[in-house]
Amino acid sequence: MGDVDKWIEVVKECKYLPENELKALCEMVCDILLEETNILPVSTPVTVCGDIHGQVGMPSLFPPTFPPNGIPFRQFYDLEQLFRTGGQVPDTNYIFMGDFVDRGYYSLETFTRLLTLKARYPNRITLLRGNHETRQITKVYGFFDECFSKYGNANGWKYCCKVFDLLTIAAVSVNTLLDGLWGVLRPGAGRGPSEGSPLSSKGLRKLPKTPNFRLGR
Repeated sequence: MGDVDKWIEVVKECKYLPENELKALCEMVCDILLEETNILPVSTPVTVCGDIHGQVGMPSLFPPTFPPNGIPFRQFYDLEQLFRTGGQVPDTNYIFMGDFVDRGYYSLETFTRLLTLKARYPNRITLLRGNHETRQITKVYGFFDECFSKYGNANGWKYCCKVFDLLTIAAVSVNTLLDGLWGVLRPGAGRGPSEGSPLSSKGLRKLPKTPNFRLGR
């Protein structure tokens, strides 16, 4: 876990990893996700977090403050404030409901931050796939361009897309189905998929493409 602990310290400072290290991190997380089911049971208590979108908030109302190093304080540290308020991983169990990237200027750093925590504490953080975790939409709403700008090529984006393909579809906690793609909560959904169901199969749940009819969200 030495590399992961080092990566955690780097990305906490709103820095992105070198391309080869991002590739290694994504491969590590992919191995973890391959062992997760379609609908993942999550123990309680758990803190549920909605869209992050690269830390984008309301820049027209609350413009970011630029320190001497040129990194806006507010936009990246929204996520760090969330952890300060809700508790740090692994002390607090989290479900993130997808839409980690696009719109904001720090999608790469944000997603990398979450990936390092998933690699280090896989049972304490659940990452669900939202409608922005797809190749088509990230080419429209900024993540592709951001990765290309920061790495000088599309490799970093491709590594992240491989993770997108393997993200869990939904989680079940206290008889409630939390669905990252559709953005709904369904009370009384039961305890999860029955054994042998396609939804519970580790081999049948990977979705290279997600519906894009919510393109404008």
